[in-house]
Amino acid sequence: MTKQEQLDKLMNSGIVAVVRRPPSDKVQLITDALVAGGVEALEITVDSEGVFELIPLLKEKYGGQVLVGAGTVMNASVAEKALQAGADFIFSPILDEATIKITNRYGRISIPGVMTPTEIAKGYEWGADVLKIFPGATLGASYIKEVSAPLAGIPMMPTGGVTLDNVAEFIHAGAVAVGLGSSLLNKAAIAEERYDDITELARRFKAAITRARG
Repeated sequence: MTKQEQLDKLMNSGIVAVVRRPPSDKVQLITDALVAGGVEALEITVDSEGVFELIPLLKEKYGGQVLVGAGTVMNASVAEKALQAGADFIFSPILDEATIKITNRYGRISIPGVMTPTEIAKGYEWGADVLKIFPGATLGASYIKEVSAPLAGIPMMPTGGVTLDNVAEFIHAGAVAVGLGSSLLNKAAIAEERYDDITELARRFKAAITRARG
């Protein structure tokens, strides 16, 4: 799959599930539940146990069905480790030129975190494929709508505080996708091994995004 095909897949899916520090004995059950709910992009944060072994394991398990990327990447050194492990995309909470450049060098998707119009424009100029608007809930859906007018054509996706109650607003505002963490991966559901609840919640998010796009 080419980088453009992967990028199209990520944006068409509309969801990047943020899997942060999952219990090692439950990680595949968690990701299976997400994939069953229609999630096609999994972000494993680099502060997760054994992340650089986990990325290739999940890629092999799901094949081309699911994109597996690394999240909370703060610098180019960590990005390169994740890319060497096979990460399909690099998700960052910050804007770092070197991280974008190394991701592009490997032909993978770069999604840095930005907050201001200047950061959005600069990140895109440096080669970012999608700009992660973070923190999404703090800035709000109207922020994406307003900055998209002068920055037309730059793909943006909010992460942080996106819920079932506001996901449609973000899509209507122009978001190409959303990053979902605790609003999708409920800690109680994981602790009680209610994986069907995670699958159902993923399906509800997918349905809400599809309706908003329609």
